[in-house]
Amino acid sequence: MDKTKTKKVVKERYSSIAQNNGSCCSSSCCDTGNLIEIGRKIGYSEDDLRNVPEAANMGLGCGNPVALASLKNGETVLDLGSGGGIDVFLASKKVGSKGKVIGVDMTDVMVKRAKMNAIKNGYKNVEFRLGEIEKLPIDNESVNVIISNCVINLSTDKDQVFREAYRVLKTGGRLMVSDLVTEGELPEEVRKSFDAWACCIGGALEKQQYLESIRKAGFKDVQILSQVAYDIDVSRELNGKITSVHVEAYKK
Repeated sequence: MDKTKTKKVVKERYSSIAQNNGSCCSSSCCDTGNLIEIGRKIGYSEDDLRNVPEAANMGLGCGNPVALASLKNGETVLDLGSGGGIDVFLASKKVGSKGKVIGVDMTDVMVKRAKMNAIKNGYKNVEFRLGEIEKLPIDNESVNVIISNCVINLSTDKDQVFREAYRVLKTGGRLMVSDLVTEGELPEEVRKSFDAWACCIGGALEKQQYLESIRKAGFKDVQILSQVAYDIDVSRELNGKITSVHVEAYKK
């Protein structure tokens, strides 16, 4: 795959979603139903969905990393690929007025949408920055927790994403991500499909390779906390091959 073109396609797709409230996929592999139902399906509670701005729930995740991150009052949290801000806003309630949550996203329209959500709903302890997760606009060792929700699979350089995550975490900090991984190799035509990449499928790493990428960046105690088969409807070749995982790791 041409990495530059892949990134361009992904950026254009998610910019379009932010502007038009569309799905991440032009194919049928994504759930395009009611956003509340999608939110429940991937792990958000009724309270979660009621207590964030409606426009922040865009139905783009594959889990709820905030629910498992054990956030504490006063912590600084970074969300990689923050989109409309749903996880940033959920995290902001956990860390309180003494804490801070920063969302980073590479699409200008997503950042603008998230900032508008924050201003309109009076969030004071959140910030949204334009930037790429492979080159974070964040100082060294400045955050306590990193979360991410079905975004790292979109990167064409996942090793660099985890190296950057390690760089900006404080010693003792933790990584909690929800993401899609594969069980075995995907068909070559899926790997080469720009639509499959934008759909969070084409760029997904094999599960053990994903965990090893985190370890190579320096993280310790890397483990899968939960996993579930990810239902998609593209072809029989992909049945049982995509898994949604919650992964935890620490910087020691």
